[in-house]
Amino acid sequence: MLSNYLKIKIYRIIVLPVDLYGCETWSLTFREESRPRVFENRVLRRIFRPKRDEVPWECRKLHNEELNDLYCSPNIVRVIKSRRMRWAGHVARMGERRGVYWVLVGKPEGNRPLGRPRRRWKDYIKMDLQEMEFWGWKGSKWLRIGTGCGHL
Repeated sequence: MLSNYLKIKIYRIIVLPVDLYGCETWSLTFREESRPRVFENRVLRRIFRPKRDEVPWECRKLHNEELNDLYCSPNIVRVIKSRRMRWAGHVARMGERRGVYWVLVGKPEGNRPLGRPRRRWKDYIKMDLQEMEFWGWKGSKWLRIGTGCGHL
């Protein structure tokens, strides 16, 4: 039987990198953000097993708050957002000659369907910066600061 410490270490070293492969480019909607959270909570519940109540032989599932207390690492969605911001900084510093940069700042051509415009990757980065108040910025000038040019 493996200890909880070893199970957590296996989760962090093997499972989490596989699950988060390519997360730097994901543009998650609010609905899609719940999927990684659900996955992480499911894994943590299997690691920490049901908790015994005061009543003998009664077990109950751990609540999300209890899982967060037992697993002292950042929430998986927070990890995704921080990796996305780190990758955005790399792309912003690449300059205009690289194709990846134009994917970041470009606008898609053609007609869009009726309704609210779809958010671009750049818009999600701005929202992440506003949410996390990253380095005191409000997300309005992150691209100009990263590249030294005035595109936004």
